[in-house]
Amino acid sequence: MKKFISIICMLAFLLLFENCSSQSSNMDVQAVTALINSQDFSFHAQRANPTNYDVINIANSLPNAPATRIFDLTGSNYSIDIRPNSLEVALPYFGRVFNPTYGNTTQNSYRFTSKDFTINKSQNKKGAWIVRIKTNDVKAVDEIIIEVSKSGQALTSIRSNDRQPISYDGYITKNEEQKVHP
Repeated sequence: MKKFISIICMLAFLLLFENCSSQSSNMDVQAVTALINSQDFSFHAQRANPTNYDVINIANSLPNAPATRIFDLTGSNYSIDIRPNSLEVALPYFGRVFNPTYGNTTQNSYRFTSKDFTINKSQNKKGAWIVRIKTNDVKAVDEIIIEVSKSGQALTSIRSNDRQPISYDGYITKNEEQKVHP
């Protein structure tokens, strides 16, 4: 009887966990495919995953800091906006910069607008999209890779020429219409 109760409790826990995880996937496969093919969408970062353990150790040494290597970005407006003629990136950076610009704190994060970029997209066997963005007019960033699952969840990694790599977890959405002011 005790074994039967423990099995029922485990099944209830798994069903609850499955229900919670399915709530985060709010897009269907056709909507994700349409967004990727239109090349007019935004990636919204929810978490940053730095690769530098010095940054992680410093963050973990702060009072009341959780012992994790992931930085929560929820509630902030960190995003990558991809439009047919422009790419706007506003993401924080946590890690080692090899060629820092002293006195100029605006270049400590990824904040730039590119007008000259190429996008290559492909789909893997499991149905996830891989979007590779190569900027030609931003010398610090080599490549941005966005891997989008069928549910709209995304993992973005940025490979830079003067920094350690970093990745971000988040989701994609449709871009809002830009209002043209006369």
